[in-house]
Amino acid sequence: MSTATAPFLEHLLAGQKIVAAEPAAWVNRLRAEALECAHQLALPTTRDEDWRFTDLSPLYRLAFRPAAAAARLDAAALAPFAVPEAAHRLVFVDGHFSAALSTPPAAGSAVAALPLAAALGPHGEVVHARLARIAEFREHAFRAVNTAYLHDGAFVLAPRNHGEAAPLHLLFVATQADATAQPRVLVVAEPGADLTVIEDYVSTHDGAHYTNAVTEIDVGANGRVRHVRLQRESRAAFHTATAAVRLDRDASYHAVSVAVGARISRLDHHVVHAAEGTFCSLDGLALLGGRQLADTHSFVDHAVPNTGGRQLHKTVVADGARAVFNGRVLVRPGAQGTNSAQESRNLLLSDRAQVDTKPQLEIFADDVKCSHGATVGQLEAEELFYLESRGIGGEAARNLLTYGFAAEIVGHIPVPSLVRALRETVLARTGAKE
Repeated sequence: MSTATAPFLEHLLAGQKIVAAEPAAWVNRLRAEALECAHQLALPTTRDEDWRFTDLSPLYRLAFRPAAAAARLDAAALAPFAVPEAAHRLVFVDGHFSAALSTPPAAGSAVAALPLAAALGPHGEVVHARLARIAEFREHAFRAVNTAYLHDGAFVLAPRNHGEAAPLHLLFVATQADATAQPRVLVVAEPGADLTVIEDYVSTHDGAHYTNAVTEIDVGANGRVRHVRLQRESRAAFHTATAAVRLDRDASYHAVSVAVGARISRLDHHVVHAAEGTFCSLDGLALLGGRQLADTHSFVDHAVPNTGGRQLHKTVVADGARAVFNGRVLVRPGAQGTNSAQESRNLLLSDRAQVDTKPQLEIFADDVKCSHGATVGQLEAEELFYLESRGIGGEAARNLLTYGFAAEIVGHIPVPSLVRALRETVLARTGAKE
């Protein structure tokens, strides 16, 4: 561990202890192993290839400590983040589950959505078989820190052949400045299940705080999961996250990730096609301004034959902000019949804005159909001329084109109220008018 990052990690792990009173002894062993790894692993710096465009030194200079206790919030404070279509909602305030603000499924409901600690009793075998197995932590410092803090989290289980029409909302609220939270999510869709999950990170203040999240999603045979991930924390916040997905035979996973908040944010999105007939789509949008930096690293692992995937990632970068995208697609030996496409499209709105994009294909099979591409540029002069020639002012034309560029990804979200809310955010950022 470098001397630059050591104080940051010491503050982060200060006072962290293994709690003996748990329903399952294996959880304590997992925490203890993760805590040991966290102390031994080096935090990433720009000397690491996967982090060379993302300088975390502004994060390492700060001393974040775990939130001592969850702040009191009333329902009115969460009204701006409500999702009317969601039948159930789990709320975590500064990393702690809030029963008063949550509306979990009623007892006897087919879908289980409850705090992770409460799931260890009735769903212990399901949790044990998947927790910290889909998102490996032993070589990843931030994941190890999160796993060492496995005291609270969200557990979602959709039973075999169950279709849930209404989405489930997992809301993580940061209320304390200079505090850190370690959110953990485990989603299990059993064979034939159909589920929509909204993973939402927000702030109620404008100060700096740190979120380090890990989400694991296991989709059983013929299952389907739609995953909406929103990062709309304060623009002084820091956010590191992993979303790891495993797909069984004929399963599908459709994700839309939107990042509009945080001073520095990083999302590692990993999907493993573990059986034939699987498909995934990954859509992403980063809307940045000021000094913001958003980094998305995706890894789609086609480990077996006859799997498919599609990825479209967009960024809109203004002022002195910076966007980073690295999309890696791996087609392993013998994975014949793979069909995978990846595209990175980036829009620069100022001379100081920066984008570093690297779509990456690694193919070790012969019978495949794979493509990738990347574009970085400004608004098209012909498109601006077309709008201006029809009476739209120059600034309004630029704002309208920017809005249209970003709104395409938002439109892929399968929740109408979120589409409306995020389109308002895009409108506000771009200055466009409907």
